[in-house]
Amino acid sequence: MSTKRDSIINTLHQTLASCSSLIEAGDYSKSQQSISEHVDFLNSVSSSILSESENEDSEKTALEILAQIHQYISLPTLNQDVIDALAFEWPKAVAKFACRSKRCLETAESIIDRLVETCSPRDMLSILCEALGSQDELFAVPRYFIPLLSGLTKVLVSIQRRHYEQVKAAVPVILSVFGTISSESDDEDTDFEELFCKAIDIANSIQEVRVKLEGKDSNKLRALLGLYVLQIMALVSIGLASKIASCLQLVLQLFHFLQHCELSYIGLITGCEVDVLTELDLGEDGDEYMNCFSQVKLGASLAVIWAYKSNEVAIAAKADLAAIKSELQGNWFRRWEAIGMLKHIFSCVNLPWELKKYAIKFLLCIMDGIMSHSYDDHVDYSAYMPTLYTGLQAIEMVIMYASDATLRKDAFGVFKKVIADTPTSLRFDVLRALIKNSDSSSMIAILLDYVRGEMHVEKTKRISLGNAFLEQEVHESASFWSPSVLELMEFVLRPPEGGPPSLPEYSDAVLSALNFYRFILITESTGNSNYTGILSKDNLRKAYNEWLLPLRTLLAGTMAENQKVDFTSDTICALNPVEFVLYRCIELVEEKLKHL
Repeated sequence: MSTKRDSIINTLHQTLASCSSLIEAGDYSKSQQSISEHVDFLNSVSSSILSESENEDSEKTALEILAQIHQYISLPTLNQDVIDALAFEWPKAVAKFACRSKRCLETAESIIDRLVETCSPRDMLSILCEALGSQDELFAVPRYFIPLLSGLTKVLVSIQRRHYEQVKAAVPVILSVFGTISSESDDEDTDFEELFCKAIDIANSIQEVRVKLEGKDSNKLRALLGLYVLQIMALVSIGLASKIASCLQLVLQLFHFLQHCELSYIGLITGCEVDVLTELDLGEDGDEYMNCFSQVKLGASLAVIWAYKSNEVAIAAKADLAAIKSELQGNWFRRWEAIGMLKHIFSCVNLPWELKKYAIKFLLCIMDGIMSHSYDDHVDYSAYMPTLYTGLQAIEMVIMYASDATLRKDAFGVFKKVIADTPTSLRFDVLRALIKNSDSSSMIAILLDYVRGEMHVEKTKRISLGNAFLEQEVHESASFWSPSVLELMEFVLRPPEGGPPSLPEYSDAVLSALNFYRFILITESTGNSNYTGILSKDNLRKAYNEWLLPLRTLLAGTMAENQKVDFTSDTICALNPVEFVLYRCIELVEEKLKHL
């Protein structure tokens, strides 16, 4: 043993002896001071050891300290009062040494296990939760948490009274650990896999406690277990999805608990059973407590997507995906609920694209299988539009940010099918809201082009059906061929904040808006109609003076500035089409104004 290590071990023995003698003597004040000095010593050594991670001798020192503590706590003659007093400090202190190596972790775990065996379960529950919750940045790594969570799995099943209340108190602390770790997982670190295995062990302990209970507490604990498992499902998928094999094995184990919680797959994908779980009676701290389950809806939708992605999961979970698809395809209400649940996958920034890809495929499969878009005139569908609207916004994120061209294409295909699934009388309102709440020029351009496409379809119907179309479907077609469409062009060409739009940043949206304006102007002129009001003198003058001329001035200045630098710059290339369409719109308006 090195001289330095020998000195450290001697100091350890001295501080332990001091703690023991003062505790046994009943000198509370001095014993607390002695325990504090002992803990400060341990923390100082552990910090020093971790700072010397490349030094092999530091691991030997850590192992020796842990071995001496384990030997001390295993002494048959050791007073229980001494164990109880030191138990308040040791879990956190020895867990810090566990960060040094795998062998240190195993020894630290055996020390905590020994404390769990010899101390009050209720005390150890509070002690371990406090250690888990007091995260030091230096020690916020899986190896610190693994021995603490391992001890907690044993404590939970050892509790003799108030089982539900004790589990309820521990769950938020446990989930906080996994929430922190899942966002920082390292593909090369196998400790993350072991840590998430502890999440499964915790679920096993909660289930073991639940089967001991009866009546209301059993039902409440079943609901709590369901929420816990769905939250872990989300965190595992975020933290380990890049390691598909490891993640898949954990997901398979989580599915086992979903069956115990009596959760069905149609209930998960539509969210109705998740809502039942979140109605768990938590007393006065209900809303605040539920914050720890912020991703249960993500977990619920992922549960179905994992079953869709993996036959192994589907078989193990006994998931009848064909029945689920059939139910969603034949029921608009269920289908829209599913879109509302899947949005949590599409909008989760930290979730791997692989899972988003399967979620898009799943939704595409559902939308492709819809037999008809029939609606009941007596139903107020506007109440369901917020769900579809937020779902479409989430799909937009995949369209805009996915690096895979095929995924972007599939996402846009889903987007169009969801829009088509919206009642025609409300479709324009949804598209208008998407346009006005988007800050992406390219997305606004896509949406404007879609509206223009809808109007073209209606125009074609009007021509083919003549007056019959106007009589039978005017209540639908009017939602697009109405003055409201001019709002969309004004939103882009004369933004709400005032002035012309920014160029070249919004060149895509501006080009689309100009093409849209030209399309309506020409269509209304050649059809001798004025459904949108675009041909009225006031609207023509407004477009000319407030939209087109200010844009021409801005465009000319921007082009001139960039031509000084480079005639072939990206900005010039982006603005050339805008310039062409703008001048064509100006010519058309001027021609119309001459004849008014």
